[in-house]
Amino acid sequence: MDSLPGDDPVAVALVGAVREGDLPALRRLLAEHPGLATVRVAGRDGCARTPLHVACDWPGYFPNGPAVVRLLLAAGADPDARVTGAGHAETPLHWAASSDDADVAEVLIDGGADLAATGASIAGGTPLDDAVGYGCWHTARLLVARGAPVEKLWHAAALGLAGRVEELVDGPPAATQAQLDEAFWQACHGGQRRVAELLLARGARLDAVPGYTDRTPLAIAGALDTRRESLVTWLRDQGAGSGDG
Repeated sequence: MDSLPGDDPVAVALVGAVREGDLPALRRLLAEHPGLATVRVAGRDGCARTPLHVACDWPGYFPNGPAVVRLLLAAGADPDARVTGAGHAETPLHWAASSDDADVAEVLIDGGADLAATGASIAGGTPLDDAVGYGCWHTARLLVARGAPVEKLWHAAALGLAGRVEELVDGPPAATQAQLDEAFWQACHGGQRRVAELLLARGARLDAVPGYTDRTPLAIAGALDTRRESLVTWLRDQGAGSGDG
């Protein structure tokens, strides 16, 4: 069993069990259908994803997410499987990084997920590219703590790694003006004032905006990160009021 159309009854049951965190139902499906943990389910968007991708899909934080991922891995799911038909080639760890679901990301790493896998929707890079690019700071720090290399200046700046920032600024090769400006923007993105001060002193421009956004450093400094924005959305979906009168 290599793939299933999205409307196949087994696929519908599988996706439902994963997203609802229904562990008994998922165990039953995996027992009844050998190889189901590695199947690809085709979506209406043309994207074919594995059950692990479903467990890590936006917005993340599905019920029993870590336990679901452990169960799928135990059943033979490949933590480094690539999504197909999506315009990128992201692994489940990329997807967990993009929603800042650090608990699920940690289970994937424990299960052997490649921290250096490329194919991200951001710059074709690693899960760390996604985590930093989308403001997923908990997962970004987890990835670094578990051994993901910090090789890009904008990564180091966003995470407040001042020593690494200085190394990458000075090179060789020395950082370009564009790299300094992007790193300053990312320091503001990550709320890293000391690194922002360091980069400004080294020649970064105060109001420079990277080509992938229209937000200034000042604007991005005041934006919600992905995890908080997801929480706010969830609270509103539950009917929570602002309490502002």
